Amino acid sequence: MTVVQYIAREEPGAGGHDPDKRRQVLAGAREVFLARGFDAASMGDIARTAGVSKGTLYVYFGSKQDLFAALVHEECAQTAERTLVLGTGDGDLRAELTTAGRSYIEAMIRPEHIATVRIVIAVGEKFPEISKAFLKAGLEAGVQRFSCWLEARIERGELEIQNPELAAWQFLIGCHAPIVMPILFGGEPAPPGQCVDQVVEHTVEQFLRAFQPRI
Repeated sequence: MTVVQYIAREEPGAGGHDPDKRRQVLAGAREVFLARGFDAASMGDIARTAGVSKGTLYVYFGSKQDLFAALVHEECAQTAERTLVLGTGDGDLRAELTTAGRSYIEAMIRPEHIATVRIVIAVGEKFPEISKAFLKAGLEAGVQRFSCWLEARIERGELEIQNPELAAWQFLIGCHAPIVMPILFGGEPAPPGQCVDQVVEHTVEQFLRAFQPRI
């Protein structure tokens, strides 16, 4: 089963395709999963929190795994909207790299995102397909977008990069590691904006030193 496969069971008059009801169920599930984790959450708890019957819950999602997969998919979609605000490719190179780095960090340190990542890691051995889908729709998708952006800059002669995909990984991890890892694994609070700015500025400077053409 992939992250976008759900089991929908039709029941008479249940309205299993009502998008508002589905959002209501997902909102309740998010609250329970983020508070208790995957294993401790129950479908009964989710139904009560969402304000629906357990029968209605199963109309929309056939199992707890399906429901969590739907939440992971939604989180990926929301994160994608916030991650990597890339310029048009014809603006100032340093400024657009800085904007990209800041937007990436801001998306990664959202409390909801950090909590979701922790749950995905916790269930990774049991449900590896969910972890793989989360990685593919999140960081790997960001790398691909950033790689295309870099290729446009390469064509314009602003950068000299033999492997744009690897360079994209280097840039994002350079922004990611000093800020996100202490929050994700060490439980540290989100750093002040000045700290984020310092990390992004350092990463951008090193990136330009490595890949800008020598004059």
